[in-house]
Amino acid sequence: MSTAMNFSSKSFTPRPPDKGAFPLDHFGECSAFKERFMECLRHSGYESAACRQSAMAYLECRMDRPVAQLMANEPLEKLGFKDLINEKSKEKPEKS
Repeated sequence: MSTAMNFSSKSFTPRPPDKGAFPLDHFGECSAFKERFMECLRHSGYESAACRQSAMAYLECRMDRPVAQLMANEPLEKLGFKDLINEKSKEKPEKS
């Protein structure tokens, strides 16, 4: 019997996932934000809900570094931080 496999003529081109994985921060541009987030997790018993503010700051840092391509710009509302953004806007009184 032949053990040859039938390969199609189409070649597979891998592509990165849309969300859930992003490149490493080789130059440590956002390492301070990451450390604050990790410290928050340790103090909260690894309860991520208690550290959402730190997580949002970390993701904002990654999105603000387009040259390093750490993360594509994405509205924070789509990343699950809509309630925190609303809190921020309530804290800042509108100037007249």
